[in-house]
Amino acid sequence: MFDFFSARRPSTLASQAMIATSHPLATAAGLEVLSAGGTAVDAALAAVAVQCVVDPLMTGIGGDCFALYAPKGGAVKALNGSGRAPAAATVAALKEAGLTDEIPQTSPHSVTIPGAISAWCLLHADHGTMPLDQLFARAITYAENGYAVTPRVAQDWAEEAALIGKDEHAAKVFLPDGRAPTAGERHAQPLLADRLREIAAKGAAGFYQGETAAKMATHLQSLGGLHTVADFHAATDAAFWTDPISASYAGHEVVECPPNGQGLAALLILRILSKFDMGAEMSEADRIHLHAEATKLAYHHRDALIGDPASCPDVVETLLSDEVVGKLAARIDMSRAMEPALWDEPEHKDTIYLCVVDAEGNALSFINSIFHGFGSTRLDPQTGVLFHSRGASFRLIEGHPNAIAPNKRPMHTIIPGMVMKDGKVVMPFGVMGGQYQAAGHAAFLSGVLDLGLDLQAAMDAPRSFAYGDELQIEPGVSAETRAELEKRGHKLKVMTSPIGGSQAIRIDAANGLLSGGSDSRKDGMALGF
Repeated sequence: MFDFFSARRPSTLASQAMIATSHPLATAAGLEVLSAGGTAVDAALAAVAVQCVVDPLMTGIGGDCFALYAPKGGAVKALNGSGRAPAAATVAALKEAGLTDEIPQTSPHSVTIPGAISAWCLLHADHGTMPLDQLFARAITYAENGYAVTPRVAQDWAEEAALIGKDEHAAKVFLPDGRAPTAGERHAQPLLADRLREIAAKGAAGFYQGETAAKMATHLQSLGGLHTVADFHAATDAAFWTDPISASYAGHEVVECPPNGQGLAALLILRILSKFDMGAEMSEADRIHLHAEATKLAYHHRDALIGDPASCPDVVETLLSDEVVGKLAARIDMSRAMEPALWDEPEHKDTIYLCVVDAEGNALSFINSIFHGFGSTRLDPQTGVLFHSRGASFRLIEGHPNAIAPNKRPMHTIIPGMVMKDGKVVMPFGVMGGQYQAAGHAAFLSGVLDLGLDLQAAMDAPRSFAYGDELQIEPGVSAETRAELEKRGHKLKVMTSPIGGSQAIRIDAANGLLSGGSDSRKDGMALGF
């Protein structure tokens, strides 16, 4: 029985349709579309457009996205909406520009050509039913007339204020009166409303061609970027459908997008965990320790081997093979922590995730990101577009699978997920949190599939994450468990901010029931009818 004194909330239950996002206004916009007969894609586009306005440090039209779409009774397909590096971008060119070890967040070279709008328009063309101007109506109103800033958004915004203040154009938009808005204050972005109208009227061409594209390219060039109008034009139809990848876990099939995303790392963690008994009898200390060790192994291989799919052929088959998984699992010692694997990726946290199941039974798992908080912090004053910083994950090492190169996609941390049972989709899900996402997928699914927790309970459970030479833990991890983990050699760091966020919708077709959860660490909610 649910503990109503816990200050937690139960999972949301409905029978026909449901949407779960990390922001209440985004959830409301999506539910409105579903109630009007819209598809899962229609609802997702309405929701993400709103979130690009009301959660500007986490996502935006100047970012990238990935999706997994499952028509009722059909096969899951993956959408890659990640952008490419400019045609002139090479390791040599960036080193000539003075970069050495990595690409800084605020460098113009961290800006790849944004892929989100190309992906949105492809999704809409293939699976949308309502016109874009109708789907963007709420977002346009909020951008033009303002919206009330929610508590978690306000907290995150304040933490990024000093950084965003270094770009005069971004500061003018995001630091009105010279400071970050507090919870309940109103904020508006009128130029973003214009961009959404333009996209609604002209599709992807409204963003990647014409005056808007020329202005964006010119601004990036003024900062020292290598971007050209031709780079933007080429991105108009750059998003593409592809086959997903998957692995079995606890009697289910877990589906992820293929590289250049890190979904492969999530599957590798799950494959390693499957070699152990993850049932309720396992102690909290053992569970956290095992998850940490599997994460370090998987992320070490991710950082070394994953990049643009053209640069890492056969990596999926190799890493998920029984031989490799067996060898990796055998390296884990339950009595002590391994030496940390090399971590040389920049830290990145800021993303939004949402999922939808519509009245027809179609399911969508959708993630949209600008990478760091406020992305690159570079805002074009003529278009109002805030550019992401996804190119910061490129390596400046010749020959590395993730080395920057002309028209190349970088390794991505953003990963939507889907779970299947007996050939049918039973749960779109996702976990936000940059580096944490692959580890978060594995931890959440273990809670649901190994421990039998309902969605909200699995999300609300205390989190841990092996990052660098630390084991990050949330305050809810018990003192007894902390002592045992330290005994095994883990260097603990108790986090002052929550680790990640998540959403999920579980489909119980036999009983005609949908159950949804939205992470209590964020402002959002799951709603249905």
